[in-house]
Amino acid sequence: MAKNKILLSTAYFPNIQYFTKILLYSEVYLECHENYLKQTFRNRCNILSANKVLPLVIPVKKRSGTKMPVREVVIDNHYSWQRLHRISIESAYRSSPFFEYYYDHILPFFKGSYKYLFDLNCEILEILLDICEIEKNILFTDSFEKEPKDADDFRNIIHPRKKFEETDSDFSPAEYIQVFSDRSGFVPNLSILDLLFNEGPGTTEIIRLSSV
Repeated sequence: MAKNKILLSTAYFPNIQYFTKILLYSEVYLECHENYLKQTFRNRCNILSANKVLPLVIPVKKRSGTKMPVREVVIDNHYSWQRLHRISIESAYRSSPFFEYYYDHILPFFKGSYKYLFDLNCEILEILLDICEIEKNILFTDSFEKEPKDADDFRNIIHPRKKFEETDSDFSPAEYIQVFSDRSGFVPNLSILDLLFNEGPGTTEIIRLSSV
C-alpha cells in the first residue's frame, strides 16, 4: 500500500532510493523554495566506472555572500561538464546490455543548452519516469517549511554523505548484475542510469523489490 506524502529535493539523475520513494508514496512533492545546498545530489549523481564509484557533478555559478534559492541556481556552462559526463557514461556503460536502447533518450541532456539546474533536473526526471513507465504526478511545494508536519521529509536524508542503512528503514536495495560486478561486487544505490543500462525493462521491478 502506498504511503501518503513525501517531500524530496531536486536531483540530477536520481539514485534508486529516490525512485523507491516515488513509487511508495501517493503524493510526491519536489522542494522548490529551499536555498541551494552544496555537495548534495541536487547537482550530482554516482555511476560505476571500471575502477570505482564515479561522481558526475554539474558546476554551478556561485553568489558571494548570499544564499541561492534552488530554482535560481544557474549552471556554469563555461566548464565542459556535458562532454565530460557524456564520455564518462559512455565509458562506463557502453558494454551494458541495454545501453544502446536507452542512451538516445538521455543524450539530448548532454547536447542541449540549459541555464537553470532545477529546470534541467525536472526534465530529466520526467523522461526517466516515462522510460520506467512510472505514472506519477510530481507536485511542487508552494512555500518552504523547515519542519513539514504533513509529509515525510527526505530532502536531506537522500544524501551523498549519509548511509541509507542508517537513515531509511524502508529501503533495501535489491541486487542486479552490473557491468563491473566481477571486479567490485555489487555496488548499491547508484544513479538510476546504472540500473537502466544493466536491467532495461526490469528496472521498475528492481525498484519495487528495493522498497521494504
